Amino acid sequence: MEVNVRSYVVAHLPGDGIGPEVTAVAKDLVELAGKRHGFSIDWRHCPLGSDHYLRTGEVLPDDVLGDLRKTDAIFLGAVGSPSVPPGVLERGLLLRLRFDLDLYINLRPARLRAGVPSYGAGALDAIVVRENTEGLYAGAGGIAHRGSAFEVATEESLNTRAGVERCVRYAASLAKKRSGKLTLVHKTNVLVNAGSLWKRVADEVAAETSVQLDYCHVDAACLYMVSDPGRFDVIVTDNLFGDIITDLAAALTGGLGLSASGNLNPDKTGPSMFEPVHGSAPDIAGTGKANPAGAVLSAALMLDHLGEAAAAAELEAAVDTVLAAGGANSTVAWSDALTAEVSK
Repeated sequence: MEVNVRSYVVAHLPGDGIGPEVTAVAKDLVELAGKRHGFSIDWRHCPLGSDHYLRTGEVLPDDVLGDLRKTDAIFLGAVGSPSVPPGVLERGLLLRLRFDLDLYINLRPARLRAGVPSYGAGALDAIVVRENTEGLYAGAGGIAHRGSAFEVATEESLNTRAGVERCVRYAASLAKKRSGKLTLVHKTNVLVNAGSLWKRVADEVAAETSVQLDYCHVDAACLYMVSDPGRFDVIVTDNLFGDIITDLAAALTGGLGLSASGNLNPDKTGPSMFEPVHGSAPDIAGTGKANPAGAVLSAALMLDHLGEAAAAAELEAAVDTVLAAGGANSTVAWSDALTAEVSK
């Protein structure tokens, strides 16, 4: 009897450093989960990153971007190399993908898992919803009189009502599925213009959706994430503040090696992108020491976004089980342990 298998097209962008090593483990587990749950992945290799840039001078060619638009998801390892000047890949590849594909939500779960030591007063279990296409990352600003004694550098934070509202609405919908509690993190007492827009929109959305809205200045939020993590469940914030507090959240829940992320287009007018946030780590690339857990958890976020919730839960549960048993000390050991769990 012929079986209809669900199929998804996923661009695999392994990137630099440990990116190829950790995404290879995650890919194998996704394939295994697919066989168990009745779906397949058509992986499309995409060689962008430092090596490609140094070899060709290309960061993100238009034709490659066009190919990426036709996929269901993008699975990214890491990009970056000491041989490439800062900002070339960050702005030309990562930020361009976010802007051109309208990946306006950056989703960063932060949960302290069994077997992982805590550095705070309790176990953080929160999700940070970061606006991903505006704010200080929009690219507005410049330098005048470069190199002179009168040099002036400006960076402008651009916040639109449409951009803020769609981000807050996504966060509110997520909060409704969890505890019903949403915390806005900003700096309204100093950033009075952008802060006012964010707070007014959050108040309006909370009233409409009946979520419980709390507010916290970003500096206080950093303190409370350490001293009182239980006050947070779903956090919504702007681009810069989200970039900062998610790394603090990672430190409180096992480090960047365990941290997953999704750059989402919730409207699904194009693919979303999923990546571990540990960076390319060139110092350990090729040593066999890279921890693939963050990549596997990012793959789980990808599967959930594609509608394969059971397979996503299976991958996350495998990471939880291996961590609870003490983790593993090499990429191969992680792969073997995770494969054994997913195969059960």
